[in-house]
Amino acid sequence: MLYFAYGSNLHQDQMKKRCSGCKYLKKHILQDYRLTFRSELCVADIEYKKGSSVQGALYEITDKDESCLDKYEDFPILYKKIFFKYEGREVMAYSMEKKTPFKYPSTRYLNIIKQGYKDCDLDIKFLAEALKG
Repeated sequence: MLYFAYGSNLHQDQMKKRCSGCKYLKKHILQDYRLTFRSELCVADIEYKKGSSVQGALYEITDKDESCLDKYEDFPILYKKIFFKYEGREVMAYSMEKKTPFKYPSTRYLNIIKQGYKDCDLDIKFLAEALKG
């Protein structure tokens, strides 16, 4: 299965510890979505927004990896699963069930995401834009 990461799971060492069977494939831009941060946890989320885009990473994951991610992402309570197609294959991503207002993330969490942007060779300006709220 393909999985699209856009938050802390961009950090490849962390992702490998969480999902031992995962394989990073490539960076990917998800069109017509935007990155934001929300909930009382102040964590990353994506939401539909025509004309926007989210930089992230595609991973190949196993069924066991998906179960680990489900626990980590508090599925189906905090996050639901959304799906899109990439080169004819279905890609899974997580998106928050409840769309609360923007909340700035903690420095620790943000540093994990910044490392993920480096790991995946993403453009940090996309993250900076999302942090404006």
